[in-house]
Amino acid sequence: MAKMRAIEAAVQILKKEGVDVAFGVPGAAINPFYAAMKSLGGIEHIICRHVEGASHMAEGYTRAKLNNVGLCVGTSGPAGTDMITGLYAAMADSIPILCLTGQAPVAKLDKEDFQAVDIEAIAKPVSKLAKTIRDGAQMPGYFQRAFYEMRSGRPGPVLLDLPVDMQMQEIEFDIDLYEPMTPSKPSATRAHAERALEMLNEADKPIIVAGGGVLTSGAADLLVELAEITDVPVMPTLRGWGAIPDDHDLMIGRMGMQCNTRAGNANFLESDFVFGIGNRFANRHTGKLETYTEGRKFIHVDIEPTQIGRIFSADLGIVSDAKLALELFVEVAKEMKSQGTLRDRSAWVAECAKRKRTMFRRTDFDCTPIKQQRVFHEMNKVFDGDTRYVATIGNTQIQATQMLHVQKPLHWINACQAGPLGWTMPAAIGAAKAEPEKEVVAISGDYDFQFLLEELAVAAQHNIPYIHVLVNNAYLGLIRMSQMAFKIDHCLDLGFKNVNCDENENGGYGVDFTSVVTGLGCKSIRVFDPSEIEPALRKARELRDEFRVPVVVEFIVERKLNVSMGPDINAVNEWEEVIDIEE
Repeated sequence: MAKMRAIEAAVQILKKEGVDVAFGVPGAAINPFYAAMKSLGGIEHIICRHVEGASHMAEGYTRAKLNNVGLCVGTSGPAGTDMITGLYAAMADSIPILCLTGQAPVAKLDKEDFQAVDIEAIAKPVSKLAKTIRDGAQMPGYFQRAFYEMRSGRPGPVLLDLPVDMQMQEIEFDIDLYEPMTPSKPSATRAHAERALEMLNEADKPIIVAGGGVLTSGAADLLVELAEITDVPVMPTLRGWGAIPDDHDLMIGRMGMQCNTRAGNANFLESDFVFGIGNRFANRHTGKLETYTEGRKFIHVDIEPTQIGRIFSADLGIVSDAKLALELFVEVAKEMKSQGTLRDRSAWVAECAKRKRTMFRRTDFDCTPIKQQRVFHEMNKVFDGDTRYVATIGNTQIQATQMLHVQKPLHWINACQAGPLGWTMPAAIGAAKAEPEKEVVAISGDYDFQFLLEELAVAAQHNIPYIHVLVNNAYLGLIRMSQMAFKIDHCLDLGFKNVNCDENENGGYGVDFTSVVTGLGCKSIRVFDPSEIEPALRKARELRDEFRVPVVVEFIVERKLNVSMGPDINAVNEWEEVIDIEE
């Protein structure tokens, strides 16, 4: 054993647990951590412009690669409260990130010391563990527990609050004797698998609903294998998008009130059995439960016991990690196939496939101002299955889910449940940092883009290149659609005449994003004409590769657009033209 400061032991543990990048903001109460990082080496630091941005970068970093744990760091008080939105977003989507905050000395706690706040109490509802460490000797134990909690069961974030004097306390510690704890993950049983496959085999028109748990557990290949053995169509949720390639014959679309394809909703409404794996039956997926559940039986597989039955009672609930369950499902399915007992699904698959081939929304509008649909039409030409998309919320995100294509696991990164504005940019930076060789394309409306746009300077400083598609209508489009129910259109206009812009170009569209983006060290392209969309996206790639900074491609689109959505999965208002291809 060796004597060292408690924070030096913590940094050694971080490295042994696989952490090699920290996103953060230094300051007085966390400076011992920065001193330990510098003296021990091995952890790269990305200095952020806002601690909320740092927390979202940590989440993007985690989500881009299996087994990653993103780390964000901030000084005391406001840094911790700034991280709360990041903790909430990560908790809502089951993403492990570690937040470290500096804190006032232990003797000053509860004494109204400068920037001292009870962050433990504040963070508990949005984290798996939140703890102010009041004795340096406990620091190694709490760091070990933090990684165990983040990785066990339903994954999620942890916040550790570090009083400055406890960071400096000398303790005995030997990193060579430290071993990460094995995460706890429940598993289905053979009996579960046999019952589930028996129920699946009895159904006439079954589908598999693949949720985010399939991706989190690294089970996408097993999911596809199960679908192919049983010949049962698959419908990924928004969080599970990419678990099966969009162009796979058994991928039959996605469903929901907003983030759907026409074929996805139509196919679901014809089904009579739902095999949910690693999903949570969230309301934007289900719509009204009476419509979703009517005439169907359900299996629900989830790693969290209390998730079973939370939304409605399934006919069979199985508490299991998705990968451990799928291994058993595949094993039983193979046996049934070898015995010739699996039902022929060819007619049902053909029926679903026909809807997928023939039911579309129009995207080829050539009018000016540009229609949003045309942006995604051109993106599908330029970007391929290797592109990783990042988006958050709003009409732009909804249209992206309706019209883009995702072919690989972890290539659609979306703050699905929390949906905090501003999340897209830092999450894209974190994802681009995690896998620099991957093409990252972020998608934002102009309001989302403005929330944390200072983080562009982070990517410029650290040469973290990606492409940011900015759809600018200078209007709160999704809220406008919500206000239609109240017959108002109020407080949503972001447009104003900008003195730095030619009125013929940007008058009425508010912020001069070109000036802002270039002022933050990045490159910008502005597009008005639909015929220029594809060339601009290809030019963005060239600029990104040449300058190794983010490139923002701003599309000036029509101010008000009604996006396909509805109050229920059987009542989607299409608004714009749809295309039904006759075969």
